[in-house]
Amino acid sequence: MSEFVITTLAERPEVAEYLGNNWNTWPPFMLEDLVAAALIGRVSREFADQCLVATQDGELVAHARSIPFAFGSEDRTELPARGWDQVLQWGMADLRFGRETNVSSALEIMIKPTHLGGGLSYKMLGAMRDAVKAKGHTALYAPVRPNGKTDAHLPMSQYAAMTRDDGLPVDPWLRVHVRAGGKIIKVAPTSMVVAASLAEWREWTGLPFDSTGEVVVPGALVPVLADVAHDRAIYVEPNVWVRHDV
Repeated sequence: MSEFVITTLAERPEVAEYLGNNWNTWPPFMLEDLVAAALIGRVSREFADQCLVATQDGELVAHARSIPFAFGSEDRTELPARGWDQVLQWGMADLRFGRETNVSSALEIMIKPTHLGGGLSYKMLGAMRDAVKAKGHTALYAPVRPNGKTDAHLPMSQYAAMTRDDGLPVDPWLRVHVRAGGKIIKVAPTSMVVAASLAEWREWTGLPFDSTGEVVVPGALVPVLADVAHDRAIYVEPNVWVRHDV
């Protein structure tokens, strides 16, 4: 096979039509975050110069998206607890009102399952850092989803601090970022939210959702909270903020 060809989406706009129809590695319920549903599709169109695509022998094998936003002003002194959802809203608001941006946030790096474990994630992250540096930004942030977390009851703060014997994080995605020079900053406790009826949760997960309380769902980083009397279940996902100086 040939080498990976990684460019910005702005350099190869013809690839954009394939981004919404390729493989998905997210758990089904994660596609139901309302902020994502409303805004993520615009990122590739509005910020193609810092969205990335990777092909090998003409086949799309990875893509990534990031968004610019203004940070450090009086109204934005801290990375938001609402993590992924909030930074996506910030970036789109800054675009709408013409606010000058000085940093960016990664939103996703998607690797085709057949190409996982081959170092492509490091290449995509490096290319993303280069893309935001080219815009004159001082940092690339990332509300990382540590999908190696399998114990839903383990607090994210504890999991994010866990390391291997070599001092690197036990979580594969956090390890990618730290190896690339990223620094773990803090947990974003309410980074993404999925709220729906019990019937919808049954459809997404195949689980009964027939009692009130915590439900451990495969792929969820924390338990889903179900309320039978009110016919609803809510998943509030914590992510981990990482900073890359560029």
